[in-house]
Amino acid sequence: TAMTPSKAPTIAAVATAAGRGGVGIVRISGSSLMPFAQALSGGKTPRPRTALYTDFSDADGNAIDNGILLYFPAPASFTGEDVIELQGHGGPVVMQMLLARCVELGARIAEAGEFSKRAFLNGKIDLAQAESIADLIDASSQTAARMAIRSLKGAFSEKIHALVDNLITLRMLVEATLDFPEEEIDFLEAADAQGQLAALRAELAAVLAAAEQGAVLREGLHAVLAGAPNVGKSSLLNALAGEDVAIVTHIAGTTRDTVREHITLDGVPIRITDTAGLRETDDLVEQIGIERSEKALGDADIALVLVDPAEGINAATQAVLDRLPESLPRIIVYNKADLRGETPKRTEHDTGSLKEIRITLSAKTGAGLDLLKQALLDAAGWQGESEGLFLARSRHIRALETAQAELEQAVQCGAGQLELLAEHLRLSQRACGEITGEFTADDLLGVIFSRFCIGK
Repeated sequence: TAMTPSKAPTIAAVATAAGRGGVGIVRISGSSLMPFAQALSGGKTPRPRTALYTDFSDADGNAIDNGILLYFPAPASFTGEDVIELQGHGGPVVMQMLLARCVELGARIAEAGEFSKRAFLNGKIDLAQAESIADLIDASSQTAARMAIRSLKGAFSEKIHALVDNLITLRMLVEATLDFPEEEIDFLEAADAQGQLAALRAELAAVLAAAEQGAVLREGLHAVLAGAPNVGKSSLLNALAGEDVAIVTHIAGTTRDTVREHITLDGVPIRITDTAGLRETDDLVEQIGIERSEKALGDADIALVLVDPAEGINAATQAVLDRLPESLPRIIVYNKADLRGETPKRTEHDTGSLKEIRITLSAKTGAGLDLLKQALLDAAGWQGESEGLFLARSRHIRALETAQAELEQAVQCGAGQLELLAEHLRLSQRACGEITGEFTADDLLGVIFSRFCIGK
């Protein structure tokens, strides 16, 4: 029989990845779940935070599976509510049977990220820490994983809270001056308000710089390989990826669709798209590939344009360059250096609107490949790993930039504009508060947590 639902609906989900495994976990969260645990364990009473080896029973008392039941009473749990974890055998059928039993007992299937959302709403973690859970799961390199765990443990949040505390202190001074204008003591001058404001700007700039580096680790770089047919785009992609992911032949137009590969350089994820040779063609299939290539160019952060040194930038290559968006940075790669006995090198050229990097290398032998890798890291804005970094998202960067802009406006306020100064400080504090969730709209919470895994 189904249990009576509490005011806070009980939720349940399979917390382990889909597919078969040695162990599978079903997670349950809600209010007053001891009867729930007793029903699942055939009437046993689990001790808090103590592993209970038991059969997991169906409504008739028959065993669905056997394994370990863990009971975490509120508030000492991940969500701040009562939490039960069933650790059973990791077969998908068994997991679904256990989940169905939980629904039979009165739970509903959890939405994506709902456990983490409840942890945030119940004050167990702030919003930046909640997001770092998803970032840790999605980390594409060891460096990104280390930075994500730093954010999860509160390193990023501590920086933000320190900024907010200092902003509050300065706001108190300004507003005290507004509230008591008859006082002879100049509160702002006595407390060195200008010095505090300068220190705040420097502190915010340092946090923003670290967050921007963290965003590079999280977002990475999207590069596209472009060039006339048969100049070695696929060979270069294979050399960067370290394996044969694209077909390499001497026939022009071999790559008829976009080929994507993810690599990691110094911990930074680089997504490389090898486009179909951009040229005029009557081949309908190749035309579709070229259309997809042009779409990839529109989404790219940088273009790698391959040139055969024997021909230089000929009409076919110039046609490719003409198709690139004007604002898209590009690296011109002169391939096949081994065939001409050339030494790998990197040079920079000012083309007017953009600074163009030119690299001579050999995709076949790998000579000069390190020059290209460093150029890609430079394009991503990566300055190297340091202990002060933490993974950050684009919304964090926007919030910090808004806070910085408000402080810049605050600096411009004169002695007779204290009300305006107070308002800029308030808006700067509000922008910082959006990062940890103090001033986050409910609709934004829905967007953030909907991108989490089921069971988190």
